[in-house]
Amino acid sequence: MGKVSIIMPAYNCAKYITESIASVTAQTYTNWELLIVDDASTDNTQQVVEALAQSDSRIKYIRLEKNSGAAVARNTAIEKADGRYLAFLDSDDLWYPEKLKKQLEFMQENGYSFTCTTYEWIDETGKPTGKIKKPFKRADYNLCLYYGDPIGNSTVIYDAQALGKFFVPPIRKRNDFAMWLQVLKKEKYIYGLREVLASYRSRSDSLSKKKFGLLKYQWQLYREIEKLNIIKASVAILTLFIRKASNAICNK
Repeated sequence: MGKVSIIMPAYNCAKYITESIASVTAQTYTNWELLIVDDASTDNTQQVVEALAQSDSRIKYIRLEKNSGAAVARNTAIEKADGRYLAFLDSDDLWYPEKLKKQLEFMQENGYSFTCTTYEWIDETGKPTGKIKKPFKRADYNLCLYYGDPIGNSTVIYDAQALGKFFVPPIRKRNDFAMWLQVLKKEKYIYGLREVLASYRSRSDSLSKKKFGLLKYQWQLYREIEKLNIIKASVAILTLFIRKASNAICNK
């Protein structure tokens, strides 16, 4: 079905990255390369990854000279990727063994070029929390804009042969969502495979942990990157704030 280039930015993730890499090497679909870009980690991430790369030539390690943020790390990996498909996996998240196989079959059988899947939440130790996030069966640019990112980053695959490569805008947070919006300007829909095929690790030190704090970065994305007028950006932010507030109340 074609080679898959897996994009993995990494920063001080030695505690989790071995398990994340193992979830890739356990894939039943074996035509892949894993591009790990280390954003100048200060822990032993480099030693951990280099040891694993020695035993599997599909694992490629790249280290940035200075800490530059996840956007730069992702773009470095995307630039070097040579697979037909680009897939994304964060360095603390996990894939189920048939993730690539099932998602690629879903894409080819239906003629889809941009897809995501259902994922589960796990805690810092890897224990399932019981929380599941299903994607929309089909979502376009406007739906994603007002929903505020319904796409699980570590579940995405797009066909770079059909669509070309897309790069992450230079913002510190929400940069993965910013890239999906770029794709949706060219490909009308992202299609969701409603099967749990990935695990998202919820960490206390995660950049995305404080959801309300991310609203200012969402505003930056809408105004500076997407160039939305102030009315449309305000409506989108207000809609997102109300939804998050409602979810917070319901989860108490």
